[in-house]
Amino acid sequence: MFRDELRESLSMALKAVAAHKLRSILTLLGVLIGVFSIIVVMTALRVMQTKIEGEMSGLGANTFAATQFPPVYFGGPEGFEKFWRRKRITMQHAKAVKERATLASHVGIETDLWTGEVGSRFTKSTPGVELLGGSPENFLARGWEIHEGRPLLEEDLQNSRHCCVLGNALATNLFPFATAIGEQVKFDGINYTVVGVIAPKGSSSQGNQDKFAVIPISTGLDRYGRSTRSLTVYVQAPNQAVYEDTMEQVRGILRTVRKVAPSKEDDFELFSNESLITQFKTFTFSVRIGVAVISSIALLAAGIGIMNIMLVSVTERTREIGIRRAVGAKKRNIMAQFIMEATVLCQLGGIAGVILGILGGNMAAFYLELPPVIPIDWTIIGLVICSVVGIVFGTYPAYKAANLDPIESLRYE
Repeated sequence: MFRDELRESLSMALKAVAAHKLRSILTLLGVLIGVFSIIVVMTALRVMQTKIEGEMSGLGANTFAATQFPPVYFGGPEGFEKFWRRKRITMQHAKAVKERATLASHVGIETDLWTGEVGSRFTKSTPGVELLGGSPENFLARGWEIHEGRPLLEEDLQNSRHCCVLGNALATNLFPFATAIGEQVKFDGINYTVVGVIAPKGSSSQGNQDKFAVIPISTGLDRYGRSTRSLTVYVQAPNQAVYEDTMEQVRGILRTVRKVAPSKEDDFELFSNESLITQFKTFTFSVRIGVAVISSIALLAAGIGIMNIMLVSVTERTREIGIRRAVGAKKRNIMAQFIMEATVLCQLGGIAGVILGILGGNMAAFYLELPPVIPIDWTIIGLVICSVVGIVFGTYPAYKAANLDPIESLRYE
C-alpha cells in the first residue's frame, strides 16, 4: 500500500515537473549551484590531497627530516620572512647530528642542486629533472631500494666521484632499450657515470617522483657551492618506540650546535610524513568549513525559492486538488504528492550539481596528470542534503494543499 502511494506520488511529481520545464529548470538552478560549489571544491581538494600525500610520503619508515624552511607553508609572505632570516643548515650541523644522535639508526644528508634537462647517448629527458646531492644513508632514510647496480658509497663521497644513481622513471626515459648501469649521463654540462637505479616508488600516476638523480653530496657542493646552500638532514629511528625520543635528541643537538637560546623557539623545522599530512588536512578543513557555510546559504536561498514555486503551484492546481479529494484522496496523499514534487526538484538539481562538480573538480586531476577522483562520501552527503531541503521547504506548501477545503477547491477558477 505504502509502496503504491509512493510510486503514484513520484509519477505525479515527475509529470508536474515535466509540465513546467522552464519553471522547473529555473527553480532547481539554485540547488544545482549550491551542490556544485560543494562537490567541485571537495573533488579538487581530494585530488590535491592525493597528490600532496603521495609527494609527502617520500620518507622511509620511522623517518623525519630537519630543514631550514618548512616543507609546506600556508601563511603570507610576512610570515615567511622569519624563515629567510634563519641560519642555513650546514655540513657542520649535519655532521654533528650524525655523530651525536646515538638513538638514530641512520642519518642522511641531502640538498637540491639543480633542475633541468638531462641527456644520454640515446636521448634527452623532459625538463624538470631534479639533481640531488646525497649520502649513502639517504637510501635507507628515504626508503630508496636499489633496482639495479648499487647505492652511493662512502668512498664516493670521500673522493668526490662523478657518479650517480638514477630514479627509475628517469633511467627508463634515458635508456629505454638497455641497462643504465655503466652508462654516462650529462647534467648541466658535466658527465656522471650511472652506478645504480632506484626501484620504482608509488603508483604509475605519481611516476614523476622517480624522475631524479642522486650524486655524492661532496661532488655536488664542490660543483654548485657551499656558501648559500642549506642542507636537509634525514634521520631514521630504529623503531616506532624510540621515534619521539630520537626526534627530541636531534632537536637538542641542533639547538646546541646552532646556539639557540633556551627561551627561543627552534630556528629549524622537524617534520615527518604524518606531520605534513596532518598540517595539510588541518588547512583544508578550514577551507571545507568555509565552502560548506557558503553552499548552505546557497541551498537555503534555493529552498526558499522552491517553497515559493510550490506555493504558486498549489494555487494553480487548487481545482485539481479538489477533484482528487472528491474522488477519495486523503490529506496524506496530497501532502506526499507535493513533498515528493519538491524533493524531485531538489534531487534533479542535486544530481546535475554532483555531475558538474565532479567534472569541474577533476580538471585539477587532468592538469596534474593524476587519476580522476569521485568523492563518494560528499556525493552522498550532497544528495541527502538535497532531500532534506526538498522535504523541509516542501512541507508547508504540501500542508497548505492538503488542508484546502474540497468544496471550495472545486469551485475555484
